[in-house]
Amino acid sequence: MAKSILITGCSSGIGLDAALTLQKRGYKVFASARKPEDVNRLQQLGVSCYRLDLDEAKSIENTVTKVLAETGGTLDALFNNGAYGQVGAVEDLPDSVLRAQFETNVFGWHQLVRLVVPVMRRQGHGRIIQNSSILGVVAMPYRGAYIASKYAIEGLTDTLRLELAGSGIYVSLIEPGPINTRFRANALVKFKQYIDIKQSVHHHRYQQQLARLEKTGNSSGFTLQAKDVTAKVIAALESKHPKVRYPVTVPSFLFILLKRLLPSRLLDKLLARGV
Repeated sequence: MAKSILITGCSSGIGLDAALTLQKRGYKVFASARKPEDVNRLQQLGVSCYRLDLDEAKSIENTVTKVLAETGGTLDALFNNGAYGQVGAVEDLPDSVLRAQFETNVFGWHQLVRLVVPVMRRQGHGRIIQNSSILGVVAMPYRGAYIASKYAIEGLTDTLRLELAGSGIYVSLIEPGPINTRFRANALVKFKQYIDIKQSVHHHRYQQQLARLEKTGNSSGFTLQAKDVTAKVIAALESKHPKVRYPVTVPSFLFILLKRLLPSRLLDKLLARGV
């Protein structure tokens, strides 16, 4: 029988590529997206897709229930991918905006994990793959909300892996650097919506953020495509002994290495240039 996988955040980018590629590879893919029009579009592409809003507990529960009904109560894998990035200096972040970032990027994922782990324990096997970021390993200015959410995912996932040791359930983190997706465009909307750019003491530095987010095409010469992340997802799904972490892009490998080698103050100087 085809292995089943539930994927979040499939409207575009990494989630969409993973859903289409894995289905072609023979997996029984259960995609999900927040907007009904994206759900319909995926269904028209021949992919089983459900509306799942990571901010709505009932939406998450309903989707898992429907997926399990289709599979007869089993699920081979979960790929937590749906997320967004809130830009803004830490001192400019309203409490509600930080909570919203965690609601989507952390709490929604956590609920999904809690729902699927008992299923995987009963069947004696499973794969849980969390799409983190190089910003779950190192910090850069003006990305504090997103970085905090990814640090949280890294910590929760590391702990989960230890607690599931010997259960037959493998847990892996994907840590991409720059990937050509709609991530920057979506972050730009949130930046303008929730941060008072003109009144901030960081106003001049925010112009650099606006230029970065408004730039079309690749954000740097190191930018890779969604398919490069999917390749790591496949490795985490199909390796007999999957890795704990799968960095993607040169900056990911580089910054992971530099964090191990450099004193914090020196690393800070390098990371501050990535404004």
